[in-house]
Amino acid sequence: MRPHPAAPAPPAVDVGALLARARNLNPGAWAVERERPLATLLGSCVAVCLHDPRRRLAGMNHFLLPSRHGTRHDQTDIVLAGDAAMEVLANAMFARGAVKADLVAKVFGGGTITSTIDLAIGERNARFALEWLAREGIRTVAQDVMGRFSRRLVFDPASGDAWCRRQAVDGSAVRRLAQAEAALAQRLSAAPGGGIELFG
Repeated sequence: MRPHPAAPAPPAVDVGALLARARNLNPGAWAVERERPLATLLGSCVAVCLHDPRRRLAGMNHFLLPSRHGTRHDQTDIVLAGDAAMEVLANAMFARGAVKADLVAKVFGGGTITSTIDLAIGERNARFALEWLAREGIRTVAQDVMGRFSRRLVFDPASGDAWCRRQAVDGSAVRRLAQAEAALAQRLSAAPGGGIELFG
């Protein structure tokens, strides 16, 4: 009996090429795409990747704090908070044709990268994201959260695959990231509360 030939190995993914054409998301940003990769750099922030495999549609956000208490009167500040960022991303996915029952999620970030930021903020961000997804009935199929790492993330909407590279908490890039996150957190916590309601 002749053995069956081995199945060919899938082609290797050129993550560098994906990064080169990716749309980069800063804190407070979100995007929905069908083809263009999405990328970000995370410290204590969290990024949630949503994917509807039936419709080949995907989205990502990048938020700094779990909730929008004390945010300013502009939308950029509001979506720095996880509760607003998740609602904005989900609504944008639905507006483009995604079906909630078909969505799956991947969650990244929530690291502890500096002592100048509340040591619990990364953990709180990660727990918020996972709890929000569970409450909404969206299955989390992958996660890489918390720990003393920053993370470089790239997400491919065409396949729904994500690549996450952990980076040690040292080096000038991580220091700049920590300083930026600390400045944003201070701005949000110091800002007066606003009466904006994004979702009816």
